[in-house]
Amino acid sequence: MVKQIIRSDTEDRRPPWLLPLLKASFFVPCVVHGDGSKGECNMYCLDCTGDALCSYCLADHKDHRIVQIRRSSYHNVIRVSEVSRFLDISCVQTYVINSAKIVFLNERPQQRCGKGVANTCEICGRSLPDAFRFCSLGCKLGGMKNDQRLSFTLKAKPARENAAESDSDDSSSPAKLRKTSRWLHVSSFAGGAAAAPAAPPFISYRTFSRKGTPHRAPF
Repeated sequence: MVKQIIRSDTEDRRPPWLLPLLKASFFVPCVVHGDGSKGECNMYCLDCTGDALCSYCLADHKDHRIVQIRRSSYHNVIRVSEVSRFLDISCVQTYVINSAKIVFLNERPQQRCGKGVANTCEICGRSLPDAFRFCSLGCKLGGMKNDQRLSFTLKAKPARENAAESDSDDSSSPAKLRKTSRWLHVSSFAGGAAAAPAAPPFISYRTFSRKGTPHRAPF
């Protein structure tokens, strides 16, 4: 008899690689390439969901989804521009470090919150500068157990929004091609270039007074 495995509701609302990513050990020497100058593990393959990878390991993960993990105050972070392609990170506090927006991977508990702090993480209690519910991806994952509305699944964008983005980003979009075609059609009547107005004739209004009667100098 085949034993049926029933997935929990929380597992259905998160990708299978998220929990392994949060548990992975980063910034440690690679087991295979630890002696190399780039043998520190700061990459992760979302398709293989194994251990962290170093730069040399990437040769074996061509065409895979790879993300890079960074460090901030001894904690692992990931750039929003990378993780937002695969996860819905709404309700998670974002920060700006080195001109890049990031989110923390795991919780960062705080023993005491500063005075006047009105917002804290629902899981670990860390004070938050903005009106978010969680301080990290791990804390949002913990909050999903009690809140059925939370999810890491990305929502598909409406077709109109995708079409608008395509027109704005693609220089060869149909709308821009039609505009260019109209411009070329009008220009063809001017010999391929816009005709410049003829310059008005130069008219001089300067007058000269006639010389008076010449007088002979006395002897």
